[in-house]
Amino acid sequence: MSFQHRMQGITLLELMVVVVIVAILATIATANYRSYMIRTNRTEARTSLLQIQSAQEKFFLQNNQYTNNITATPPDGLGLLATTPSGHYTIAIDNYSTVAYRAVATAAGSQVADIAACRTLTINQNGQRTPADSSGCWK
Repeated sequence: MSFQHRMQGITLLELMVVVVIVAILATIATANYRSYMIRTNRTEARTSLLQIQSAQEKFFLQNNQYTNNITATPPDGLGLLATTPSGHYTIAIDNYSTVAYRAVATAAGSQVADIAACRTLTINQNGQRTPADSSGCWK
């Protein structure tokens, strides 16, 4: 007995297996991409805090004191933005005195989905950063 009639095409079950596999891969890829974007956006906060540190040192050399005014143009302030360029973090100066400051970047918008330790980054006049480098937030 020979099989004259051969099946052609795919069955519904085979198609559903392929759809499930593609859906699983898409879910994994989306989660990894979202995590990558959050870590990438954190770079803006680090960059802004380092700009503030540099501007504060320049301000201190010229005025013999630090300032808490980020947005005012020099000589009254630092002339920087109070948010990161894409708006993922707000930037502020707290714990301010004429001889000390702490710059703070606080997550905003979609960036609040970041891990809790990395939602707020700080740097002070001594270059001390929080959270600690072991958290990976400053890498």
